[in-house]
Amino acid sequence: MNNIVVQIVKAGNRYNAWDADGNKWTSKIGTTTRKGAYEANMALEQRVGKTGKNYWWKVPMDNFEDTTVQLIDTSNVDVPTDHAEVVNFIHSSYKLKPKGLVMKELKWKYLVRGAVRGKNILMTGPAGCGKTMAAKSLVNALDRPDFYFNLGATQDPRSTLVGNTHFDKEKGTYFSESVFVKAISTPNAVILLDELSRAHPDAWNILMTVLDEGQRYLRLDESDKSETINVAEGVTFVATANIGNEYTSTRVMDKALMDRFIIVEMDVLNDDEEHGLLNYMFPHVDSELLKAVAEIAHLTRVESRNDTGRISSGVSTRTSVEMAGLLFDGFGLDEASEVCIYPQYSDDGGMESERTYVKQLVQKYVSDGSSDDLFNEDEIEKGNDS
Repeated sequence: MNNIVVQIVKAGNRYNAWDADGNKWTSKIGTTTRKGAYEANMALEQRVGKTGKNYWWKVPMDNFEDTTVQLIDTSNVDVPTDHAEVVNFIHSSYKLKPKGLVMKELKWKYLVRGAVRGKNILMTGPAGCGKTMAAKSLVNALDRPDFYFNLGATQDPRSTLVGNTHFDKEKGTYFSESVFVKAISTPNAVILLDELSRAHPDAWNILMTVLDEGQRYLRLDESDKSETINVAEGVTFVATANIGNEYTSTRVMDKALMDRFIIVEMDVLNDDEEHGLLNYMFPHVDSELLKAVAEIAHLTRVESRNDTGRISSGVSTRTSVEMAGLLFDGFGLDEASEVCIYPQYSDDGGMESERTYVKQLVQKYVSDGSSDDLFNEDEIEKGNDS
């Protein structure tokens, strides 16, 4: 069987990968790899390493051009405008969702519909449940220019969202616009505002007019007569937020700000869904080990939701994926738990601590059930059914 060879085509500021049959491989290849191949005017060939893991290698364009199917130029992607076309695109879009993203069909279609209609989308859910991955998958599916801003890590909101005033001996005082200004000026762009719930209130204030459907502009200065930048046609804002009492480092989001979004709530995976995801991502890892990871995560979530639960939070899907990666790299389940799970739980209280409870839970799987019966099996069975 011949290896897959792809050509890199630039669309907006995105580097897309297409094979000769017109299949898109962008989400399977790292951004740096795609960009490097494009700038070198080379194709990429999928190869298999000694461990059985796929990787991509730059090869001459002749390797791609030997194929007989002409690749369609996607440098100018048309967003559907006719109502019938939009409806058809939305309801046929589920096939564009990557397999690595576990998301119900209705919510995926709602997400796509929001982007196509130019809505502001707020993705909520627990940390590590796939909010950012879903937002980035949306960008891949729509093949539109995209910009990423981590508002949770922004120390100076005005500098990040508006720009800075500088002084130069030759130029004198001048204003330098931010990348955000470029982003909102790009037609049909998808702008990801990650960690919006951790942003400084000053960032929220700046975004108010930008996100308001009746205004859609950014003022470059606080004075009434200052220059304003209008948000370009078709721009979609996708924000992510952790909302809930367990997120102590987040701020209570302004109601007026939240009203500017439609909300897409990410689902927390059950153990079967998580097991399927881990199997898909790590097919070379023993499925029973991956099942143990999924069940441990699921049981911590069930316990954390109980009124009398011994722990305050559950293990996230992000943590499960990291543990599966450690298993792939030869670590044991006990070792993966020690570095990934235990540090998330307090050891205050000794034998009654959250960490002790989680250690006992993990030990049940590490010892393959040979340890003492530490849990009420009826409650565990009930948890698996929920």
